[in-house]
Amino acid sequence: MTTPQLNETEKPVELGRFGRHGELEIDKLFRALVKFEGSDLHLKVGSSPIIRVTGSLRPLNRGPIDDDEMARLVLPMFRHDAHRMKIFEEDGGCDFAYSLQIDDKRWRFRVNVLQQMGSLGMVARRVNNWIPDFKSLYLPDGLEKFCQFSQGMILLAGVTGSGKSTTIASMLDWVNHNYRKHILTLEDPIEFTFTEDKCLINQREIGNDVKDFQTGMKHAVREDPDVILVGEMRDRETFETAIQAAETGHLVFGTIHASTAPSTIGRILDLFPEGQRSAIRSAMAFNMKAILAQKLLPSIKPGVSRVPTVEIMAFNPIVRKLILECQDEKLVDAIRLGKDEGMQDFTMSLKHLIDIELIDRPTAFEVAPNPEALKMALKGIDVRDPGIL
Repeated sequence: MTTPQLNETEKPVELGRFGRHGELEIDKLFRALVKFEGSDLHLKVGSSPIIRVTGSLRPLNRGPIDDDEMARLVLPMFRHDAHRMKIFEEDGGCDFAYSLQIDDKRWRFRVNVLQQMGSLGMVARRVNNWIPDFKSLYLPDGLEKFCQFSQGMILLAGVTGSGKSTTIASMLDWVNHNYRKHILTLEDPIEFTFTEDKCLINQREIGNDVKDFQTGMKHAVREDPDVILVGEMRDRETFETAIQAAETGHLVFGTIHASTAPSTIGRILDLFPEGQRSAIRSAMAFNMKAILAQKLLPSIKPGVSRVPTVEIMAFNPIVRKLILECQDEKLVDAIRLGKDEGMQDFTMSLKHLIDIELIDRPTAFEVAPNPEALKMALKGIDVRDPGIL
């Protein structure tokens, strides 16, 4: 089966290095990404440009990129950013934000330039130029209660491309519209730009505004924030500083690469040596408010490309007890028992998305962690076992 290709209907023109009207040559590809409502643009030497549409990779209908063209496309984006170029040269890759006016809208892209097999490459994620609310994202009811805490930590878990950043932006914007607080973000790079409503909002970009996450967090506690966003919990130092901020009266949001809410606990512990893990368990048990994990799935509803399936683990007394006692394997059952407190596992979420006709059954069973449990749930059988704990 051949991969469907997307035709670029615009006539090819020799734009030169900086394109029409002083724009960059690569802007034509960003315009194609927006035109086809793609989420990501992939550039690799030896391949045609590829965009991801509703989760599937599809090549543009044009020839492959060679090394010379790749250099013409990518390197001009660094022309005013010596710092990013230095990072790329030293690390073999770097992240930055790029914006472009297309018709009457300014679009933002999160760009990663990489080196692979001796050649340049690039992946860019299209970022919405508005911040959607919970309803338009089809997020589960009740998320606003996690935005109402005055202190603690809330983590969004998921793989790359699972919509973590969008969900967190929506949560912060809810705070922005409902409280008079100071929101401080540390991001690499800045994706969504907020329009202040009731909140004072400062957004700091790693590399441009502050050296790194650890330095940004050290500064943050002296900048009088009520709410802090740490773009990604990448290492021990970042998590340690973030949990300390939660302990000292701040509400801290962050993202982490983990597949489920319960597995996030182990993912965090793996950042620390064995001798520190007991203290980290205690810090999580008493300061974490919730862990949400999500995946994006193709939707069957007309006009809706993808919707999130979301697992929610709130830190109630049972969850805290299990974490303190190192019984992480029982957290899945604790989530099922916490249904009345707004918790849900992926099985519950998938069933709900099927019931309201946002996804089809084959899609649900393909991603279900426990297909048998989903089958029982769809038959109306409650799989919660109150005696399991």
